[in-house]
Amino acid sequence: MMKVASPRAQDDSITQKVFRRVYSNFSFSTVDDDYNHNRRRSRSGDYGKESLRKRGFEEKEQVMEMEQMGAERIKTVLILMSDTGGGHRASAEAIRDAFNIEFGDDYRIIIKDVWKEYTGWPLNDMERQYKFMVKHVGLWSVAFHGTSPKWIHRSYLSALAAYYAKEIEAGLMEYKPDIIISVHPLMQHIPLWVMKRQGLQKKVIFVTVITDLNTCHRTWFHHGVSRCYCPSKEVAKRALVDGLGDSQIRVFGLPVRPSFPRTIICKDDLRKELEIDSNLPAVLLMGGGEGMGPVQKTAQALGDSLYDPKERKSIGQLIVICGRNKTLASALASHEWKIPIKIRGFETQMEKWMGACDCIITKAGPGTIAEALICGLPIILNDYIPGQEKGNVPYVVDNGAGIFTRSPKETAKTVAGWFSSKKNELYKMSENALKLAQPEAVFDIVKDIHHLSQQQQQRIQLYNDYSY
Repeated sequence: MMKVASPRAQDDSITQKVFRRVYSNFSFSTVDDDYNHNRRRSRSGDYGKESLRKRGFEEKEQVMEMEQMGAERIKTVLILMSDTGGGHRASAEAIRDAFNIEFGDDYRIIIKDVWKEYTGWPLNDMERQYKFMVKHVGLWSVAFHGTSPKWIHRSYLSALAAYYAKEIEAGLMEYKPDIIISVHPLMQHIPLWVMKRQGLQKKVIFVTVITDLNTCHRTWFHHGVSRCYCPSKEVAKRALVDGLGDSQIRVFGLPVRPSFPRTIICKDDLRKELEIDSNLPAVLLMGGGEGMGPVQKTAQALGDSLYDPKERKSIGQLIVICGRNKTLASALASHEWKIPIKIRGFETQMEKWMGACDCIITKAGPGTIAEALICGLPIILNDYIPGQEKGNVPYVVDNGAGIFTRSPKETAKTVAGWFSSKKNELYKMSENALKLAQPEAVFDIVKDIHHLSQQQQQRIQLYNDYSY
């Protein structure tokens, strides 16, 4: 719908200003309002002898026509994220891409770190604080578990919400969102508090997409959301314990880039494209976007275990993704290797590298695990961040999709076995990985959000119909 704005009074409340900014295209007037307005104008001679009832009916038709136009307008989706780890941005971009694939120009997608752009310390400094703490894992473990009790994190977040209310309100409302999607645990309570304060909860759809596979912080859960999309049944159980209702919870899986489920993978073609030996099994070694963990030691151990000194030949090949860690890439490049190896930096087409390999070694990041499962890759987990990543280890191991070991030598020994005498074990784990995978998760999420949007539009139209 569209709204013909009336002259603004100087003493407008904040709520009125927010409603005017966000819902400038909605009309909340009724026929009675139009009738009284027309009656005043009739007394002044504007309409002469024209029937007030007829005029009121025409006005109603015009309002209904504008409502129909509003129903077809482009809706704005604001995705709230923070670069505290690469998974939040990756999930946000996956959701954006899935919206574009499924609905084209029906939605305008905006990804923003509202905290960094609109608030002050400590919210605008979360990325640096997080990177510092994960390098000192004991400190991060204390922070994660210490803020888990509701009374602690709610008090903390309520104080921040009260202090930065105007800034957060400005950040959220600048884009006039119809839908807000949070893909970060600290972006539920404060935005919902602001929305409640402004009376916008029934006007703006708010959903949470949890990006932790198993163990997750309790700040992910807020009873005020329209939907809470959980990546696993374990997370859904925690949501129920924390007070969310069955109608709010959906278990679709972790959203990953649409290129993973929608790309038709032919290993031989990919290996030819990536210039990988087609006759040797390949192991993919990763350390996340920052190249963290024992990547160098593991690579060197694999260099020894995948070479048969008796036959003087390789039994496998190695691909190392160093991410943004240029020091790591340089150190690996200077090493003398007996086996075929490719050393790569930050990659944006991981579906190709995973599709060309036979197994993967990585830390227990949820996004990488979800992508590897879709590609049917057996997983060797060699590290995890205490707190949110710890539960990812049993998620993989207990479902038979991989193993966990922090020892580079044990890792190298396992891969050498998979590539020689234990090929059946590798094949079985690949089958289990595919069973555990949820390739359509991101599309299921955006389709459900679209359904929520349609339901809301119907309610608004019904409200306006009965308001006449």
